[in-house]
Amino acid sequence: MWESFLVSHLNFNWDEVHQVAEQLEHIQSEKLTNELERFLDYPTHDPHGDPIPNRALFMKSYNKILLTELPLNKEGVCVGVKDNSPDFLRYLDRRQIGIGTPILILHREDFDQSLHIQAGNSTLMITQKTAENIYIKP
Repeated sequence: MWESFLVSHLNFNWDEVHQVAEQLEHIQSEKLTNELERFLDYPTHDPHGDPIPNRALFMKSYNKILLTELPLNKEGVCVGVKDNSPDFLRYLDRRQIGIGTPILILHREDFDQSLHIQAGNSTLMITQKTAENIYIKP
């Protein structure tokens, strides 16, 4: 939840929040946790697309696949990342790919499986390694 708060209300980028959120998670206040959850309107996923458990430890999930599994000419929406390292998140930011970005596979290269994609309003080429680290909801 702290990651969601830092991104949505304190203007942190998704590549900056992990370390700060880990420090904040050590605060042992049930009231603070409850009020933060209420303030954020009970978020179900963090800024990287990972599920956030509710008080009953239930985590909302949805069908997701890796971008490499999305068929040609089929559109999906980015719902998470496998690699949440700051370098990878900044790489995606520079390509304007984030949670909620619609992605369409236009072409797959036979030689190295790199992908030509439509991501939002941009046409890009990404490596197979990149595609293996992006979760899509078909």
